[in-house]
Amino acid sequence: MRQLNKIQTAIFLCGGTMMVIGVALNFFGLSKVAPWTFLVGAVGFASMQMLQTYGGNSLAIRRLRRILLISDILFVVSGLLMVENVYCFTLPLFVRFGMDGLRAYNQYVVHNNWVVTMLIAAIIQIYTTHRLSKELEREQNNQK
Repeated sequence: MRQLNKIQTAIFLCGGTMMVIGVALNFFGLSKVAPWTFLVGAVGFASMQMLQTYGGNSLAIRRLRRILLISDILFVVSGLLMVENVYCFTLPLFVRFGMDGLRAYNQYVVHNNWVVTMLIAAIIQIYTTHRLSKELEREQNNQK
């Protein structure tokens, strides 16, 4: 796997830290700042993780990388849902469709569904990171 340079590693670590801080701020009641903190962190984290490319031939590692990219997308979607949950930018679009639109908005946005996508992304992230390290170790041992 291609390693990140020092600046990219710093962005990656700061992004992950900002995601955790964003969630913590939301739970401690600072909901106006929290979604932006989480979203910026998710974009930084995901973009740096996408830069870690794999140039080998292992199908298992390629598959795990694709699953990791799905996790990155889910983190960014979580950030967008978190922003929408606080600021209601798309509410007028849903209200235009009448009561059904308002019901859909309440069902998909207002009920903190960003938590679901974030938890799915975190579980995928943990699984793929663990499996990826094992597969890379196995590939390195096979090359010796």
